[in-house]
Amino acid sequence: MSRFRFVALTAALLCAFGTADARPGGGASLGSRGSHTWSAPPRTSITPSWTRPMDRSMTPAPSPNTFASPNAGFNTPRPVTPPFNNYGARPSFAARHPFMTGVAGGFLGAGLFGMLSGHGFFGGFGGGTSFFGFLLQALLFGWLITFLIRRFTRTSRTETANTAFTPSSNNGAYTPTNDDYNAFQQLLLDVQSAWSAQNMRALSNRATPEMASYFNEQLSELASRGARNIVSNVQFQRGDLSEAWRENGLTYATVAMRYSLTDVTTDSFGNVIDGSSTELQTVTELWTFVRADGRGNWILSAIQQAG
Repeated sequence: MSRFRFVALTAALLCAFGTADARPGGGASLGSRGSHTWSAPPRTSITPSWTRPMDRSMTPAPSPNTFASPNAGFNTPRPVTPPFNNYGARPSFAARHPFMTGVAGGFLGAGLFGMLSGHGFFGGFGGGTSFFGFLLQALLFGWLITFLIRRFTRTSRTETANTAFTPSSNNGAYTPTNDDYNAFQQLLLDVQSAWSAQNMRALSNRATPEMASYFNEQLSELASRGARNIVSNVQFQRGDLSEAWRENGLTYATVAMRYSLTDVTTDSFGNVIDGSSTELQTVTELWTFVRADGRGNWILSAIQQAG
């Protein structure tokens, strides 16, 4: 058989099996999320519609006596959670210090009322009748607000730096820290890199045994057909926390992540048989991470496709 015919036959076989979305996970919903495996993750601003239920999971589906179907709850409307950009955005000063903004608003409202009623910005500083007096009052007011903002911002930064990954009082939910978000983003990049290098040892160190078995199965299937999938130029774009919780000594976090990459499948000779090495595609998935409660590193435990 000529090389041309071999390449053509390989390409036909790969198309027949379907190699679109050959990145890690293969465009399917795989893995486990503890007791939340068969429940729909709460919606986020970048995953406002349904999330594809698990196609494969080692966690047994609930019995019919518990739910109407294994995917019950996946069409239930959920509230949209506030987004975070690059896992580092912080709430505004007004959101973090409603008391301070209320006090400032009170000062400003009182001052404007005093001006409109002819009593000056502070009810009359030196009579409140001169333009110079008004400017002096405005400068004093501005200095006071700036001083208070700087003081409370500095205090807030100190508190944030000392904040641990501790549970809230809401059903054992957890609020990840910036370090956790950085770890999630790095895991996204590391898993893609290990996948392209066909490095199962690296994948096993960054994923649960269940997810590692799925990756191994997918890579073996590609290899059996003389193909290899390579993802590159992976760029994280945005992420939203869907939910985080603790159970049975483990901490879970499900994060909606949007990223771009090039996804190309080649044959054993390096010929492109699917995808493009030059065109970027944008992907939105929900990745669930898990770690031993209070210690250890985060590892990947599930990937779900966003609707």
